[in-house]
Amino acid sequence: QVQLVESGGGSVQAGGSLRLSCTRSAYADSSNRMGWFRQVPGKAREGVACIDGAGSTRYADSVKGRFTISKDNAKNILNLQMNNLKPEDTAMYYCAAGSFCSSGGSIGNVRNWGQGTQVTVSS
Repeated sequence: QVQLVESGGGSVQAGGSLRLSCTRSAYADSSNRMGWFRQVPGKAREGVACIDGAGSTRYADSVKGRFTISKDNAKNILNLQMNNLKPEDTAMYYCAAGSFCSSGGSIGNVRNWGQGTQVTVSS
């Protein structure tokens, strides 16, 4: 049973923007810390941004000032607005839900993962 579904990935040139969305099903874990990870082949998955139930946000240093995480609690949708994209942002992006946000934009005790959506930024 699918619980987190991402959309909005694609290809863009450096300096461009993309908006990722993640829809959480009614049967998903009720954890209210949600966020985004990304992963490139051969490297560990890294936290990008996290938002808690009060709306407080945390970001990885590499995306601060360029990415904005937000959520619509009524619609169970999590968004990631990505501006001024760089080639090094190219990765598979995963939506996740867990227990707590960490200072680097990661999420602890992840209990739900989405299937991922590819973001490719060309120079």
